[in-house]
Amino acid sequence: MIKLDKISLIGVELAKPGLVFTFRGALSGKCDECRIKSVCFNLEPGRSYKIKEVKEQVNPCFIYDKNKVSTIEVEEVPDTYNVQNGKRLMEGSSIELRSMKCDYLTCPNIEKCNLLNMKANKKIVVKNIKSRLNCPKGYDMREVES
Repeated sequence: MIKLDKISLIGVELAKPGLVFTFRGALSGKCDECRIKSVCFNLEPGRSYKIKEVKEQVNPCFIYDKNKVSTIEVEEVPDTYNVQNGKRLMEGSSIELRSMKCDYLTCPNIEKCNLLNMKANKKIVVKNIKSRLNCPKGYDMREVES
């Protein structure tokens, strides 16, 4: 299935080609009053996107700095997760994501290993095992795409 690029809006300060972001949904109740909210909210909450192009069109916004949003063209980025390696981890397998509950606060992977920005116990199908992660606590962790 071919995924088509989408047009959306983002704060003018953030509108830079190559920026990867995760769409979270409405930022405030003020969004309900906006006449162009359908363009902002045409992305899927929890999915990651990469800005391919920043268009010339700028619109007013109640939320972002400078009260303006840029029109952007985005492409979906595959979701990646950090999971502990084991017998069941293979491409095509279905696994349940679980937080590592790691307390190594300076680790660059702590958010993804502890599932800080997502729901725990989510089931995914592993499409690709990308790489082994360097874990300072010695866990055998892998980055996977779903």
